[in-house]
Amino acid sequence: MPAPQNPFKKALSEGKVQFGCWLGLADTFSAELMGTTGFDWLVIDGEHAPNDLRSILAQLQVLEASNSHAVVRLPVGETYMMKQVLDAGAQTVLVPMVETADQARQLVRDVTYPPLGDRGVGYALGRASRFSQITDYGTTADAQICLLVQVENLKGLAALDDILAIDGIDGVFIGPADLAADMGHMGNALHDEVQATIMEALARIRAAGKAPGILSTHDPMTEAALAAGAQFVAVGADVLLLTRTAQALSAKWKDLT
Repeated sequence: MPAPQNPFKKALSEGKVQFGCWLGLADTFSAELMGTTGFDWLVIDGEHAPNDLRSILAQLQVLEASNSHAVVRLPVGETYMMKQVLDAGAQTVLVPMVETADQARQLVRDVTYPPLGDRGVGYALGRASRFSQITDYGTTADAQICLLVQVENLKGLAALDDILAIDGIDGVFIGPADLAADMGHMGNALHDEVQATIMEALARIRAAGKAPGILSTHDPMTEAALAAGAQFVAVGADVLLLTRTAQALSAKWKDLT
C-alpha cells in the first residue's frame, strides 16, 4: 500500500488556485472549526504562533477529518524539525526565511529519503506510515511530500532564480510583511515599491514552473497576486478573523449607548 496522495500538491501541479487561511490560535478546537469552513488549505503556524511538536500533531489529527489540507510552517528550516513534522504526518511543509540556493537544496534533502536525501528512515514508529500499516511508505512517500519555501527579504529575492532552478521545490511563498520591513517599509506591505516587487517575484516563480504563494488580507492585493500567477493564496488568519469580528460586534452595541 502506497503513501496517501497529497491533494494540495496534485492541485498545484495541475495549475489550480488553492485558497487558504492561517491558523495562529494553536488550538485543536479552533483548528477543527476552521476545517469545516471550506478552505483548500490551512497553515498550522510554528513560526509566529505558540505551537510545539505536540500541538502541531494534535492539529494535524483533527484536520485529517476535514477537506482542508494541513500545511505546517516550521519556525526554521532545521533538519530535525523537518523529520519530526513529516513523521507526525505532515505532507506539506512551509519553511520561512530561505535566502540561498544551498539552503533550498538542503531542504529538499531533508524531505527526501536516502539515497537521494537525508530524511531519517524511522517511519515504522510514525503516524505518517499509519504506524507501519502503509507497507510501501518508504518507497512512495517522497512523491507525495510538498515542499514550499518562503522568500521574504532582499537577499532571498537576489537568489530567487537559483532557488527556482532546484528540483524538488514545489512552490515559493513571498512573505509580504518581512519583505516590506527589509525594504524599509515596516508595516506597509501595500507600499507601491513593495507591491511591485511582490508581483514581479510571483510572475518569475510561475514562469519557472513553480507554484507561487502569498498571504493577503487586502482584496486589491489578492486580485493583483492572482493576476500575477499566484496559486496558493492565503486570504486570512484565524486570529484576525476573531479579533476583527469581535471588535466590530463590540463597537456595534457600545456605539448605541
